[in-house]
Amino acid sequence: MTLEAVLAALHLVAILTFVVFLSSQAALCRMEWMNAAVVERLARLDVIYGVAGALMIASGVARVLWGIKGASWYLSQPLFHIKITIILVMVLLSFWPSLVFRRWRYALRSTGALPAAQEVAKVRRLVMIQSHVLPVVAVIAVFWARGW
Repeated sequence: MTLEAVLAALHLVAILTFVVFLSSQAALCRMEWMNAAVVERLARLDVIYGVAGALMIASGVARVLWGIKGASWYLSQPLFHIKITIILVMVLLSFWPSLVFRRWRYALRSTGALPAAQEVAKVRRLVMIQSHVLPVVAVIAVFWARGW
């Protein structure tokens, strides 16, 4: 029982950390606020966001493998598969902003250049898509927890 509680707590903390840093990226990634400090901060936030995402996935896998319900229960649940599919889509969507944030930081450090408005808008759109898809995962989890 203790292992289940620890795994659930780790998963929840990772999810909340993931949400905080995704929200921070969404808030800062806008042209009207873009300056050197924001470029540096976006790159730093992205690292923390990536680590939180990895911990979220790892703790979820740990719950499937070592949790009380077991892998056979999780794998037999249709909402589990929908939830995992959405998370994988979010992971794929996050690669481009991560690469771009690093490229912006490199350009800033080497030439002092800030990103172009069109590029900021494109990256912001991807971050916003992720931040709007994430609550869908929470809704699925709520329905799943109540026996759907």
